[in-house]
Amino acid sequence: MTPAPRGEAVWRSWTPGERVVVRYRLTEGGFSDALGELTRVDETGLAVATRRGTVEVEAADIVLAKHVPPPPPRRPR
Repeated sequence: MTPAPRGEAVWRSWTPGERVVVRYRLTEGGFSDALGELTRVDETGLAVATRRGTVEVEAADIVLAKHVPPPPPRRPR
């Protein structure tokens, strides 16, 4: 995969079902990350299904975004 030109929102070309991590600005200041399966992507932003529920992120708040590999297999007990 070739990197996107600086400033281009590469996440706009993603499709739901991909595993991603998105760093986004919080309204109260600071940043947070959403790691999980992409469930929605459109011109307004995206949604990521995480372990704690779905995180909706507006396009203007996205700082970084990238694909991540599948989670490691669970260890047997």
